[in-house]
Amino acid sequence: MTESPNTPRTVLLRGGEVHSPADPFATAMVVESGHIAWVGSEGAADSFATGVDEVVDLDGALVTPAFTDAHVHTTATGLALTGLDLSGTRGLDHALRLLREHAAARPSDRALLAQGWDADRWPERRAPSRAELDEATGGRPLYLPRIDVHSAVVTTALLDLVPGVTDLPGYHPDAPLTGAAHHAVRAAAHGAVTPAQRTEAQRAALAHAASLGIGTVHECGGPEISSEDDFTGLLDLARDEPGPRVVGYWADRDIDKARALGALGAAGDLFADGSLGSHTACLHQPYSDAPHTGTAQLTAADIAAHVVACTEAGLQAGFHAIGDAAVTAVTDGVRAAADKLGLARVRAARHRVEHAEMLTPDTIAAFAELGLTASVQPAFDAAWGGDDGMYATRLGTERARTLNPYAALLRAGVPLAFGSDSPVTPLDPWGTVRAAAFHRTPGHRVSVRAAFTAHTRGGWRAVGRDDAGTLVPGAPADYAVWNTDALIVQAPDDRVARWSTDPRSGTPGLPDLTPGAPLPVCLRTVVSGRTVFERPNE
Repeated sequence: MTESPNTPRTVLLRGGEVHSPADPFATAMVVESGHIAWVGSEGAADSFATGVDEVVDLDGALVTPAFTDAHVHTTATGLALTGLDLSGTRGLDHALRLLREHAAARPSDRALLAQGWDADRWPERRAPSRAELDEATGGRPLYLPRIDVHSAVVTTALLDLVPGVTDLPGYHPDAPLTGAAHHAVRAAAHGAVTPAQRTEAQRAALAHAASLGIGTVHECGGPEISSEDDFTGLLDLARDEPGPRVVGYWADRDIDKARALGALGAAGDLFADGSLGSHTACLHQPYSDAPHTGTAQLTAADIAAHVVACTEAGLQAGFHAIGDAAVTAVTDGVRAAADKLGLARVRAARHRVEHAEMLTPDTIAAFAELGLTASVQPAFDAAWGGDDGMYATRLGTERARTLNPYAALLRAGVPLAFGSDSPVTPLDPWGTVRAAAFHRTPGHRVSVRAAFTAHTRGGWRAVGRDDAGTLVPGAPADYAVWNTDALIVQAPDDRVARWSTDPRSGTPGLPDLTPGAPLPVCLRTVVSGRTVFERPNE
């Protein structure tokens, strides 16, 4: 199939499978002026064929709404794509060897950047020491965050660039840096990235997203994560060049700053706590493998004040909360804001909670009551769930089995928006849908259809748009074309019909995402009627 990269005014796509609630049997679609104009059957498509600027033969391909990744760190994703990713390393020696090779290959970099290590997956079960990193890099500055990006190991040369770092909270002479010390060395390392390198990384990340059928990303920036120049540069790039849409969130309690930077909300990774892998998520009960409960970074009173300020200013508020104590602080704070402003006003603002991994029946009910969107990452369960995974190591098996309860959230009516937290886990939309549908804890599984909705329409709803994320007349023409096998209706267990290929069911089918089955391959991604990715030779 062929199509000009500059999409004409009106296009008819036909001869495929169009995933649309408007017509479960649709095989054709008309796009006009950046919006869906019509979906329907092949016979009806004939009446449009002579009145359009271009006809695209889908040759049996599947057309779906483009995915929305609701939590991305775009520059860091691009740096991981263009730099050194240690997530696949087999052990400490392997990681150190790759670091030596990386340092030798980039002699002109002012600071070396790598990411993705996870000592829980290594036989040594420990982080690289500073001495080992100094040797591997030849004494150059290196910033090396753990896979969750909530702690990092660094070289002596990078510490030397941050006066007073040894006096900051979270500095540990013989362990990964956390808290303020980690934020300080990260700022120093990212400050060494040139504007040209940053733009190159952003372009790489957005191009990669487009190649995976992602039409929108929610950028989660903030003063403890990136820089103002990084954030505004990305928004400018996305506005000026073809590619996925970028919705920006700036994690700052200064709401005037967030608004001035062009953010939709003072939200995203506004930290109420840290992460489980780094032992900084805030828990009600101590870790199973450490004699403490993590770190609280915001109180319920802090959260209430921020929600009130954002609601009154017409901005979304949002918080990073992973541990059960942090999630409780968020729900207590949002409830206090609702008591002051009125529940309806707070619900209408659609405030967000990022990650929300350790939930209880009480906090799930509070999410539903307060209208909070759960912006969650199913690949976390795929990576760290199960009785032998990192969650179980940190929390014990019983607590670990309660994490990421997507089915309970949906039953309670909590809006879900799926994302990756890339580069923490990769951009991989169909893999994300699979991870939710085949959750390691069977009781938390959801249907493929529900997971797909959370990764398409859910991301639009999370930014306050109810008119997008589906292929229906009037919706933005953000869609992807896929090469895939037969379509089915797939549910998590026998309480719902497990398989159905009968067209009489009236339910639009989706690809078979059974673990081990090949995932769909993206042939084209279109944003607002404009092609932003087309696979070569297709």
